[in-house]
Amino acid sequence: MVRPFKISIPQQEVDDLFSRLKQARWPSIFHEKPWALGTDHSFMKRLIDYWGSEYNWREQENWLNSFPQFIETVDGMNIHFIHVRGEGASSKPLLITHGWPGSFMEMLKAVPYLTTPSLFGGKSEDSFDVIIPSIPGFAFSDKPTRPGVGSRYVAELWAKLMDSLGYESYFVQGGDIGAGVSTWLSLMYPDRVKGLHLNFIPGSYKPLLSEETPPLSDEEQKYLDKVAGWTEREGAYGALHKTKPETIAFALSDSPIGLASWIVEKFQAWSDCNGDIEASFSLDDLLTNISIYWFTNSIASSIRIYAEGPKMPLPFSEGQKVTVKTGVSVFPKELPMPPRSWVERGYNVTYWEHMNKGGHFAAMENPELFAGQLHHFFHSL
Repeated sequence: MVRPFKISIPQQEVDDLFSRLKQARWPSIFHEKPWALGTDHSFMKRLIDYWGSEYNWREQENWLNSFPQFIETVDGMNIHFIHVRGEGASSKPLLITHGWPGSFMEMLKAVPYLTTPSLFGGKSEDSFDVIIPSIPGFAFSDKPTRPGVGSRYVAELWAKLMDSLGYESYFVQGGDIGAGVSTWLSLMYPDRVKGLHLNFIPGSYKPLLSEETPPLSDEEQKYLDKVAGWTEREGAYGALHKTKPETIAFALSDSPIGLASWIVEKFQAWSDCNGDIEASFSLDDLLTNISIYWFTNSIASSIRIYAEGPKMPLPFSEGQKVTVKTGVSVFPKELPMPPRSWVERGYNVTYWEHMNKGGHFAAMENPELFAGQLHHFFHSL
């Protein structure tokens, strides 16, 4: 049964956070180019000072609560989700899945462009009903207590959630972990999924390569080489999440400064900010996302999905293909993105667009541009 939900963090937990921030013990300074070795020391000092003095959680909590939120129990697991109905009489349902280290919050600024297009020069009949669930282990959804909660299982939960909401068919969108969830939905429920949009290609996607398939092109080989180089330079966090997530979980669950450092470095590295993170995100936006992780104590449960997902990889090695019409928007500062030919080996790609700005957190960094891509693709179907 669907129940309304409001975020209401007890004041004692807010006070505890501020107390911890005041007791920070800082690492020694090493003089190197900012962000070259990870999170920048001077930026972190300013971020934490702002968090403990000027940042207003209650104000942000009210903003989050301005979006209709609900809890639904699916397979015995309480799932938190945003559900905003579109202004049109025949709004199309659109299921959006977030990733890590984001949350449902990273999608919210794009919601008005999708649900009320008439306010932005569009037509009311082009509106969507937007559903944004929190992946199990993230934010206000239940934390898994057993193995097996990877992208495939989440896709099964989402299908049941959409059934409970009365949607027999729908569009799906995803980036990061959400790209894997949305791909699984399209593979398992092609009769329900009417269109798939991705702004990232799942890391576990490996199309079938055999004597019967075309040989790798130079462009495809360059992409694979780029992935290998990126993994060597930037992939340490992912290797740790996949192999020993519990080790880092203790530190990140106990220290808000450690948590902020672990998350904010990815927002700086994966955005189109030219080195200046505040060119892409406000301090309030960064801290609201981080605060959600802190107040729900969900960093440990969120990174475990890196260990669970590979246990059930996408089955493209068996020659399976996504038959659902697929649109891909390529943002310039995204993690390594494959060429279209590589994606077409496993997806029915009918739309491919290169953006002139943006990065991994497209909906948060450029909400109007992100929403415009969804309008363009889904309304072309």
